[in-house]
Amino acid sequence: MSDSRAVEPWIRRSANPKLDRILVTPEGVPLNVTVAAAGARVGALLLDIVIIIGLILLVTLIGAALLWAFGLAFDGAPESASGPLQFLAVLWIIAVFLFRNAYFLYFELGDRAATWGKRAVGIRVAARDGGRLTAEAVIARNIVRDIELFLPLIFLTSGEASGTMTDLTAVAGFLWVLMFLLFPLFNRDRLRGGDVIAGTWVIQNVKKNLGNIVAPAAAASGTEGAAPSARYQFSDEDLAVYGEYELQTLENVLRSDQDEALQKVAASICQKIGWEPGSGDERAFLEAYYTALRARLERSMRFGKRRKDKHSAPE
Repeated sequence: MSDSRAVEPWIRRSANPKLDRILVTPEGVPLNVTVAAAGARVGALLLDIVIIIGLILLVTLIGAALLWAFGLAFDGAPESASGPLQFLAVLWIIAVFLFRNAYFLYFELGDRAATWGKRAVGIRVAARDGGRLTAEAVIARNIVRDIELFLPLIFLTSGEASGTMTDLTAVAGFLWVLMFLLFPLFNRDRLRGGDVIAGTWVIQNVKKNLGNIVAPAAAASGTEGAAPSARYQFSDEDLAVYGEYELQTLENVLRSDQDEALQKVAASICQKIGWEPGSGDERAFLEAYYTALRARLERSMRFGKRRKDKHSAPE
């Protein structure tokens, strides 16, 4: 390896070391992550609720504008407006349902795995096993959110409005919502019920752009003054097997500078692309592969093509 100095197993990234974790990917590579604090999660949820309410109000205003445009709201003949009003009411109910559910599903299934609220506070959803975040996991965690929060709140507000709710029912509903809201405070990984069932957690964001993000040592290493990229040349077929997720993983491995992780990843890449693995030059090999893979992905992005990970269709 490049040197024999002792290396810390990882670098603290959060203000609260109790939230720092080591995540091991399915390939056996340890990555540094920081669990999102409870305050960040609450802030993201409140922002998302405000956004959803804003979207619902926008749809309501559009519906009212349509009624006004067709002269149905103020023509003095309510019976003539009953059909269009019922149709718009159905559309409004569908829109509310979609905003409440599809909003979270759409954004958490996206590239950033985060809603607008989560992006604002710098957190995202991730799989606790270190693999890719699956659609099944996102659907499961969001279905449970309905049981935890939205359905009880709807029940409480509708019962209060109709005057049919007893004091005991109100207290029971309030305690139900409070129990799930406080649940993340009573486990070390700040998981809510949906995370426990879906196998997910919420972590602080990791830089994902494809800029110059290799540690400075990467550019200066190499034997006899030769840059790693000059000693190792990769064909397009060698680089086509990986995507942006693997590039980010490789970046984290290079930053950690752990001999064991470097050896594992170098051997894994060699096996994948059909190379014979060497010994003692793992970091230089990985730096060269990282540089070539990053260049290929950036080149593809300029033509509007992106490959999220090795499971995506090759470009």
